[in-house]
Amino acid sequence: MNINFQSVNYNADSKLIEFAEKRIKKISQFYLNIIDVFVYTKVENTNDRINKLAELKIGIPGDDVVVKKMAKSFEEAINLAADSAERILKKYKEKQRLSG
Repeated sequence: MNINFQSVNYNADSKLIEFAEKRIKKISQFYLNIIDVFVYTKVENTNDRINKLAELKIGIPGDDVVVKKMAKSFEEAINLAADSAERILKKYKEKQRLSG
C-alpha cells in the first residue's frame, strides 16, 4: 500500500505527515486489497474556525473510495475521514463476501 501525502497551499510539518501515515495504515486492517491512498490536506478560506479539510482517496481494485472531512485541526479531520473510510470499506468487504 502506497501512501501519498499532499498539502495544498501550505507546508505540512513532519509530525502531521507521520500522524497521517500511521492513521492510514490502520485502515488496512479492515480491507487488505488497498492499492494506494492519497491524503490531501487544505485550509479552506472560510470565516468559520472549522476550516481544515482532509480528503482521502483510497484506491481499491475496481473502485476508489473518496472521503472528505472538515475539522478544527488537520489531525481531527484525518481521524474523521479515516473512521468514515473504515466504515465504508467494512461495508464494501461485507458486500463482496455476500455476493461471492
